[in-house]
Amino acid sequence: MLSDSTEGVREAFLAAPMTGYIGFDPTASSLHVGSLLTVMGLARLQRFGHRPIAIVGGGTGMIGDPSGKSQERVLLSSAEVDANVAGIRTQLEKFLDFDAPGNPALIVNNADWLGSIDVLSFLRDIGKHFTVNYMLQKESVARRLESEEGISYTEFSYLVLQAYDFLQLFDRYQCTLQMGGSDQWGNITAGIELVRKLRGQKAHGLVWPLMTTASGVKFGKTEAGAVWLDPVRTSPFHFYQFWLNTDDRDAVRYLKCFTFLSRGAIDDLARATSETPEAREAQRALAREVTSLVHGSDQVTRAERAAAVLFSDNLTSAAVDDVLMVLADAPSTQMSIPDGGMSLVELLATVKLASSRSEATRLVKSGGVYVNNVRAHDEKARLTIADAIGGEVIVLRKGRKDQHVVKVQR
Repeated sequence: MLSDSTEGVREAFLAAPMTGYIGFDPTASSLHVGSLLTVMGLARLQRFGHRPIAIVGGGTGMIGDPSGKSQERVLLSSAEVDANVAGIRTQLEKFLDFDAPGNPALIVNNADWLGSIDVLSFLRDIGKHFTVNYMLQKESVARRLESEEGISYTEFSYLVLQAYDFLQLFDRYQCTLQMGGSDQWGNITAGIELVRKLRGQKAHGLVWPLMTTASGVKFGKTEAGAVWLDPVRTSPFHFYQFWLNTDDRDAVRYLKCFTFLSRGAIDDLARATSETPEAREAQRALAREVTSLVHGSDQVTRAERAAAVLFSDNLTSAAVDDVLMVLADAPSTQMSIPDGGMSLVELLATVKLASSRSEATRLVKSGGVYVNNVRAHDEKARLTIADAIGGEVIVLRKGRKDQHVVKVQR
């Protein structure tokens, strides 16, 4: 993946350990896989002996970054921003070492300095160094000006606030590098200019292209929506499956970007993908590595065990927790099963897998109904507690995809 940088950044890396930062916008309480490339940028910076700083934008998050956005965001309250900052911090701690000797990682909140600054001082001391012409030339601003939505003064000021972040980090932690996606180039160079004007020092910027799939779709976008790092928003099983389903054309590139595997290991997986793509070795390695980084190795084991459950011909012996994890997104109903059992036809109609008992009867007769992944043949069958997996769950399926989980109440 090609990157872009200011002149001299390579020499600066080689000359001495640097301190560099990346900002994270707290618009949600969790990062998503689209943020992972940025997180890995900080993690790699630390692994090569430099000091990483993560800014969680508790201050700028109150404004919203116009970069890459076609319209203004809904502004969050300070309480919402604080809650989101706490969630993001927990996730960053999985990738960065805050006790590393010599270059411990640091997380800061720009609300610490933006929250106390007064408007007149900011305009006098910082704002005067930015001409409107300079700000209008930035791609993120220019694009919004051409849109119907336009851009508010609130978002227009974001560039100056982020530049001030760079100045503050330079003063407080001798930070001379900002990194991020290519959509941040304008904000980064504004900060570099501010450090030069006010401190007479050289700072640097390093960006990488925004990640897309081989088919041209923005990375991380799925039919179900964003894939989150928070296990409550996206279960570890579905997180694992997201990476496992990577296109052959993307798998090796993703291994380079989202894992710490050695070059030799990735070359071996690239060869395997070329020679035996049906084995999907690169995808399996990718899913294991990234899921382990985000959720831990125990969740990799659970996800792989649950995947075996998903494709099993009979779920009867599966663990209840595994079944529920695999089918977390399927509709479910909590209900009691009478001591004498309940008609399969009645159950199908009750949970709305069939519109009526007569349709349910027709579905069973045609072989279109499965109970715990086993095809049902008898339209007069009755289900009892004994048919429930672990005495707790019955999985009904109509056709190939329509599933419903019956959670048996005692």
